[in-house]
Amino acid sequence: MTKTSMPVRSKERFLVFGSPAIEDQEIQEVIATMKSGWLGTGPKVAQFERDMAAYKGSKHAAAVNSCTAALHLSIVAAGLKPGDEVITTPLTFCASVNAIIHAGATPVLADVDPVTMNIDPEQVRAKITPRTRALMPVHFAGRACDMDALCAIARKHDLVLIEDCAHAIETEYKGRKAGTFGDFGCLSFYVTKNVVTGEGGMVLTNSDAHAARIKTLALHGMSKDAWKRFGDEGFKHYQVVEAGFKYNMMDLQAAIGIHQLARVEPYWKKREQVWQRYNAALGNLPLELPASIEPENRHSYHLYTVLVDETRTGVTRDTFLDGMTGQGIGVGVHYLSIPEHPFYQETFDWRPEDYPHATRIGRQTVSLPLSAKLTDQDVQDVVTAVERVLA
Repeated sequence: MTKTSMPVRSKERFLVFGSPAIEDQEIQEVIATMKSGWLGTGPKVAQFERDMAAYKGSKHAAAVNSCTAALHLSIVAAGLKPGDEVITTPLTFCASVNAIIHAGATPVLADVDPVTMNIDPEQVRAKITPRTRALMPVHFAGRACDMDALCAIARKHDLVLIEDCAHAIETEYKGRKAGTFGDFGCLSFYVTKNVVTGEGGMVLTNSDAHAARIKTLALHGMSKDAWKRFGDEGFKHYQVVEAGFKYNMMDLQAAIGIHQLARVEPYWKKREQVWQRYNAALGNLPLELPASIEPENRHSYHLYTVLVDETRTGVTRDTFLDGMTGQGIGVGVHYLSIPEHPFYQETFDWRPEDYPHATRIGRQTVSLPLSAKLTDQDVQDVVTAVERVLA
């Protein structure tokens, strides 16, 4: 076997997609938490909430066990009822739609802009009915949605605005942090995200009433601060005020998150550098690269997505995926559009052809590794693998 016919990376050196940068501070904080005996919701969760609220410029931040839980609780706290419609994007992870379903509301899809890959405000306007109660834009890959247009739509029709910021911790729209435009902003700290707790999420809100209800709902419907009942101040009695959920975050998770958040800006800079290297190295290849970043906005650089059009590349998207894996490089698909999945077709009669932009993107998209953990050699290996697969 010649050098060029061998994989770029061996199985032992396989580059895991989305592998997070974990440093000694997180490890030591987790150890200290385990030694403290307080593993569940406690003081470290409270610190993580305060730190994130300060970073985002939000009055309140309520930590939960996933972004899915954050979305679900936001819809419930907004008071949506069965039959109420929530408009969202077809180019998203299934959690966005599932949260609407679990809350008893009805999801409605509006197609995306083919350039930004974010929900198209014109498509949103076309989908509004007398039953529309909320909008759920997703800041795809870390690019801010057109919040001027979406906020105007929400005001005109008196709609709840729930921002899905799973990709958008550092994202800004015209100088304002994503997640602070609407009634709720929902964050993810899943293992592949820009701030990691393993599993975890958070709800941002400026409403005292919404914050209080979300904290209650996230812990079985028990009265506020029930987690303190086992603290050193003595047992605290609580009351169950409604049927809530088991959505609370643990101190073990927050112990990781507080140090991840402290490094959010230098990590963002590292991913920006990787992004720019990809742009420079892949620009002459027959791939569609991410659109230029709007000068007045800030991209979080969460996903670097390329589109593989078989008519240009000579290979299908799935052949490209297999080829990259064969070269020892982990890649992702973000996302096969929601109407492609059997459950949603059967339940809502959604058809891919009704959402042509999301469908085309979903069938061509590939996400390349983009992490603060990547070394210069890792980035070069990704580029070499792309060149080999396309060759």
